[in-house]
Amino acid sequence: MSQERRAFSREFKQQMVDLVENGKSKKEIIREYNLGSSSLDRWILQANRSGSFIEKENRTSEQQELIDYKKRVKQLEMEVDIFKASRADHGTKIEIIQQNQDRYSVSAMCKVLGISRSNFYYGTTTAVVNQQKKEDEEQALKKKISTIFRQHRSVYGASKIKVELEHLGETISKRRIRRLMQEMELVSTYARPSYKPMKTATNEAAYRNVLNRQFKVGQQLTILVSDLTYVKVGSNWHYICLLIDLYNREIVGSSAGARKDAALVQRAFATVKLDLHAVSVFHTDRGSEFKNEGIDEILEAHGIERSLSQKGNPYDNAVAETTFKTLKTEWINGRRFESLKQLSLELFDYINWYNNLRIHGSLGYLSPVAYRLSSLKKVV
Repeated sequence: MSQERRAFSREFKQQMVDLVENGKSKKEIIREYNLGSSSLDRWILQANRSGSFIEKENRTSEQQELIDYKKRVKQLEMEVDIFKASRADHGTKIEIIQQNQDRYSVSAMCKVLGISRSNFYYGTTTAVVNQQKKEDEEQALKKKISTIFRQHRSVYGASKIKVELEHLGETISKRRIRRLMQEMELVSTYARPSYKPMKTATNEAAYRNVLNRQFKVGQQLTILVSDLTYVKVGSNWHYICLLIDLYNREIVGSSAGARKDAALVQRAFATVKLDLHAVSVFHTDRGSEFKNEGIDEILEAHGIERSLSQKGNPYDNAVAETTFKTLKTEWINGRRFESLKQLSLELFDYINWYNNLRIHGSLGYLSPVAYRLSSLKKVV
């Protein structure tokens, strides 16, 4: 079955271009957002050339003719270069293809030289396997550990790296992984000091604790929990609000702003793409920013019951507290943000990684999205 072609909005393409301009490497963007390198390069070129992402608006008829001409010249050059080797022995032909595969198509060279692609790939694969056998096993393992560590933002410790290695078919003890990480001086962000929390005003409303620490939920988007945290932008404090689906710990709504107020929470609700009518309970701590007529209107319009933690008891909102501790440890601490635009862009990028790629021990070492999809398959 052929894979369905993905469609990207103009806003999404611009966000990817902004991430590159903000310093995020193209390799990380391609991996984390499952993009083709040519697509990202094309969007960057289009943004710089015309500001439009429509292909026909970025190419003239002369440019298309030039592209066709270059393709034809390339084909002719290849045929001329390889023609004199067409009567060589089989081993020489394979060697010629290997030496020129960065310049020409393997399929085209095989056709010109009169050998099948399967013969070429068999000979090449055999040589690679023989070479790999000579490599040092521990150095190869170090490379895999280092790659997993870097790909996951220097966050994973030995336990999660062990799970990722098992996905690659490698069964390695945590003790050995820790030793190799120490040798490579790979230190998880969880081993570094974090900021102390700031005090907030108390919401004295009389709402009861409907959630009552029942953190295990059997259905998607029935209970949302929320909290706010602070981050330094330039020389001023800014704030982040997250809405978390208690079912699979997925961040379904978010916002960032210069004020710690109800408007920040309202903007987070505005980013939720799923149907809020499915939500039955909205649980928060007693921060005064959650007390506002605008928020009450959102909850009443969608039939959502409000739930508040007991005063001075953070355990009543433990999932939100844990999520924000993760956010601070893995992303905020040690970073410098120069503007609200940069903060918002990097928050968008972190949430994409958190929801789609970061494995969670509480979810059986699946990402929130993978957990949700696997549960849907079980139902079907």
